[in-house]
Amino acid sequence: MGKIIAIANQKGGVGKTTTAINLAASLAVLDHKTLLIDADPQANATSGVGLNPKEITTSVYECIIEGTDPHGVILETETPNLYLLPAHIDLVGAEIEMINLPEREKMMKKTLDQIKDEYEFIIIDCSPSLGLVTVNALTASDSVIIPVQCEYFALEGLGKLLNTIKIVQTRLNPNLDIEGILLTMFDTRLRLSKQVVEEVKMHFQDMVFDTIINRNTRLGEAPSFGKTIIMHDAGSVGAINYLNLAREVLEKNGKS
Repeated sequence: MGKIIAIANQKGGVGKTTTAINLAASLAVLDHKTLLIDADPQANATSGVGLNPKEITTSVYECIIEGTDPHGVILETETPNLYLLPAHIDLVGAEIEMINLPEREKMMKKTLDQIKDEYEFIIIDCSPSLGLVTVNALTASDSVIIPVQCEYFALEGLGKLLNTIKIVQTRLNPNLDIEGILLTMFDTRLRLSKQVVEEVKMHFQDMVFDTIINRNTRLGEAPSFGKTIIMHDAGSVGAINYLNLAREVLEKNGKS
């Protein structure tokens, strides 16, 4: 049975999509069959692995709202072992359409129950909100990775997200774990970055991944080429960081 991990933080610009794409790609190149799910209407994870969201005719939206079989929607990517359940701008309307549906928080779980045995890992890229689609992702997941940017307002809003996770654990998914807090956009030149790392580790201790994602030009430019960092520049700091994160996730899950 596949491990389902949501990448979530309602704060924008913390490296959620970058982490979803590159953790999924790293797990894939380490020989673990991985599915990346784009659960953000901006569809950046879809374009980030080289597919054009405007050319997507069937997406995660149809799977959740219309009950479309995900097997016919999942696409191959150029990274071996990495597959994609794409997003489309239509996902914006999913929140409204789900409001009156029975068990509206479990629509994504019903979709993933059909395919989770076919992958070792399923990584969900959540949108920067705590709306119904993100709650669906958390309800469907075994665990959640929380990216936190190494900047002054790093811990702002983290309490709100942890509270949402607690509500999901209490009411919808008692098995949801926090896989870990991931520090991103670390700048070795800034004392502030080092202070944020110390503060987050002091507050959350063992919940924080040992791996820290550095600010890296190659990592930032990879999506503009529609490539994961491994396909763009496997020797870059960004690629090494995400491979290390993947190894840490594998070790945590007894698969190293």
